Amino acid sequence: MAFKLKASPHISQGGLTASMMKKVMLCALLGIAAQTWFFGVGTLIQVALCMLICVAAEAVFVAIRKRSWRYAISDYSAALTGLLLGLALPPYAPWWIALIGSLFAIVMVKQLYGGLGHNLLNPAMAGYVLLLIAFPVQMTTWAAPVELLQAPLSVSQALQSIFLENKPLVDTARIAVDGTTMATPLDTLKTGLTLGNTSSESMQSPIFGSVAGVGWEWVNLGYLIGGLIMLRLKVIRWHIPFGVLVGLWVSASIGYILLPDVSGTPWFHAFSGATMLAAFFIATDPVSAATSPKGRFIYGVLIGAIVYLIRTFGGYPDAVAFAVLLANLTVPLIDYYVRPVTYGHAKDKS
Repeated sequence: MAFKLKASPHISQGGLTASMMKKVMLCALLGIAAQTWFFGVGTLIQVALCMLICVAAEAVFVAIRKRSWRYAISDYSAALTGLLLGLALPPYAPWWIALIGSLFAIVMVKQLYGGLGHNLLNPAMAGYVLLLIAFPVQMTTWAAPVELLQAPLSVSQALQSIFLENKPLVDTARIAVDGTTMATPLDTLKTGLTLGNTSSESMQSPIFGSVAGVGWEWVNLGYLIGGLIMLRLKVIRWHIPFGVLVGLWVSASIGYILLPDVSGTPWFHAFSGATMLAAFFIATDPVSAATSPKGRFIYGVLIGAIVYLIRTFGGYPDAVAFAVLLANLTVPLIDYYVRPVTYGHAKDKS
């Protein structure tokens, strides 16, 4: 009997790569729903646009390489890359932002290295970092939570904002009921600290909720629940997400104890920004992450610690993409020093 084996990643519980990718996307639905509810339908438009471009780019590039494009897109890895990139983009960013980021993620980061199983970096995060560095204005124009807006955008207005680059509508999506222009909680905290305010003074802004930020705490809760479902279904293992949360929590706890005036609480860091999305859906990419259980945990802890350091002392409010990419670069070193002992052999003490 002949067996057809797809490209890595492989999982020990059985099932094809396509099945795993689809389960990851399905488990993200609760977080996507919360993100759409609080930040508008632009979230769904960005996700759909990035997924469409990523799948199309994968098909075209694989066809150029004279391979089966139908087989390539059937593993849903390109669709998942588009989903994660779309969730990371501001809801009303112009359409060409999604185009550039998606093409870079699939063509430059994934396919030029040989396709699924060969990429060194997380494609979605590499695409996001390129956009953030090249187009900082568009990438930091985030919408305010719907409940704080003067006039939430309709579906037609969202489409005009994205595809016709209607700046007045984008500005409308950022102006709160009190007439102030809103930013993300992480950006608001960092801006306040730059102006000389303490963290408690900065967090008096209406953008902050009871734990982390209006809308953001619920979005993170949605991705946390989805991540726990993935653990239950054995789609992912606990080492990386637990490591990310431990690294971030311990770093934030130490920082808050030593420097309470310039650091958010551990709860704030855990439920703000893209923390839970990163811990369960981004950092767990089996291709660009460490391979052994101990290595995965170290890899996760490293990401969590870097996220805190950049958020607190760096120039960017949310550091998930940078942390993941920096940790990707350390994977060969981590795997080298935490290689499991081959069965039947003694551990090399040299």
